[in-house]
Amino acid sequence: MTRSGQEYKDSLRDGREIWIDGERVKDITRHPAFRNTVDSIAGLYDLSHDSAHSAVLTEGGVHRAFLIPRSYEDLVARRTAHKVWAEASFGYLGRTPDYMAAGIAGFAAAPALFTTDTFDGAPNVAAYHRRMSEGDLYPTFTITNPQIDRTKSAAEQERDDLVVRVVAERDGGIVVRGAKMIGTAAVFGNEVLVGTIEPLAPQDVEHALCFSIPVDTPGLKFISRTSYEAQARSVFDNPLSSRFDENDALLVCEDVFVPWENVLAYRNVDVCFGQWWQTPAYVNFVHQAATRFWTKLEFLTGVAILLAKANNTYQLPPVQTQIGRLMGWVAQAKSMVLAAEAGYEQVDGGRGGVMPDKEISYAHRIMAGDLYPRAISEIKLLAGGGVIQLPASAQDLLHPEIGPVIAKYIRSPGHPAQDRVKLLKLAWDALGTEFAGRHEQYERFYHGAPHVYLLQQAWEGDTGACESLARTCLDGYELQPLPRA
Repeated sequence: MTRSGQEYKDSLRDGREIWIDGERVKDITRHPAFRNTVDSIAGLYDLSHDSAHSAVLTEGGVHRAFLIPRSYEDLVARRTAHKVWAEASFGYLGRTPDYMAAGIAGFAAAPALFTTDTFDGAPNVAAYHRRMSEGDLYPTFTITNPQIDRTKSAAEQERDDLVVRVVAERDGGIVVRGAKMIGTAAVFGNEVLVGTIEPLAPQDVEHALCFSIPVDTPGLKFISRTSYEAQARSVFDNPLSSRFDENDALLVCEDVFVPWENVLAYRNVDVCFGQWWQTPAYVNFVHQAATRFWTKLEFLTGVAILLAKANNTYQLPPVQTQIGRLMGWVAQAKSMVLAAEAGYEQVDGGRGGVMPDKEISYAHRIMAGDLYPRAISEIKLLAGGGVIQLPASAQDLLHPEIGPVIAKYIRSPGHPAQDRVKLLKLAWDALGTEFAGRHEQYERFYHGAPHVYLLQQAWEGDTGACESLARTCLDGYELQPLPRA
């Protein structure tokens, strides 16, 4: 049975070690840097638990993202569930529980990858999938090594314990030490999966591991970036950053004990890399993220339309051209989701169900990273200067002396001052605040750096078909002397 929002919030009061602004957070559900986003995530759980959307979001008492799709129809059902949750945050919560849940389903669809001569992680993968799905837990992950010296392998940085590695084996498990970066939304999760998505060198065997542990595990620290939620004046002044700041944190392991049953991969660089690319895990990530990206573009295009109408420029041909371009990008994002589903591939000959088309999924990742900054730039042009000279806060509008002045000068036909300021503050929170800047960077890098996913596209894409077509043209003619005049 899925959890209620209150049950989710109760699960966060577990003594987890989160640091921000030189303070250890006592209760994440009450702290001003996190509490509103906790409430937003709790709202997602309530949608699944008991709402008009429950039938769409769940099947058999489990969120659809945890299920292994067996058909095209299952993929569509999962995407429909992703869309409901994405719309609840207008696309601004990227690492909602369904993101990693879909990844776990990808692991469970191809468990044989985790079985090696030296360690069999397949039973642990099955138990992990069962534990998270049946408990309706919030799985998060952090799988990127710190940006300290990328010219050196993890093993070469071992002396300073910079990258998470095994420092001891015990009868009941292993002890790990080191750090991982970009734990997006990790502070809000119930368990955090620690692994590595970038290729490891053969000598990095001590760092070749993947495990999932409760967020309150002793020795596990999360050092949070600045909170945009805490900086927000109010929902009126910062409608997005005040409620949908999923946070990013540095994860530090200080001699953390990990039971063997929580270890998925151990001392095998091929498994640690292949778990993302040789199972449906990464493609499942993209399925959720692509659905969210499509939703986010819909929202931003809607903001652009409202801005143009508020500025009384919507009917101008140049503005219509800009709106048309944005609508085309929305359709492009949507079409790639639908195409990846329609071109589904079997997993392990069908024994592991189906997954979205791999090549289209990788192509979406390339498209989204390039497109998002262009969309933001286009909407900024439509917004004009109005978004940078807004009243400091809603209090100005409510003040008996200055409020009437604002009402006179910050308005447009059919849009009184309060409505216009409300819209412009929404636009600025999406386009120009520090929160907005973080989202532009996030959309570029949330599935890895371009040198990772572009290489994967080259490796996995059908380069043979491209080359064959070009060679067909070359083979269709030979060098011939020019006819005499």
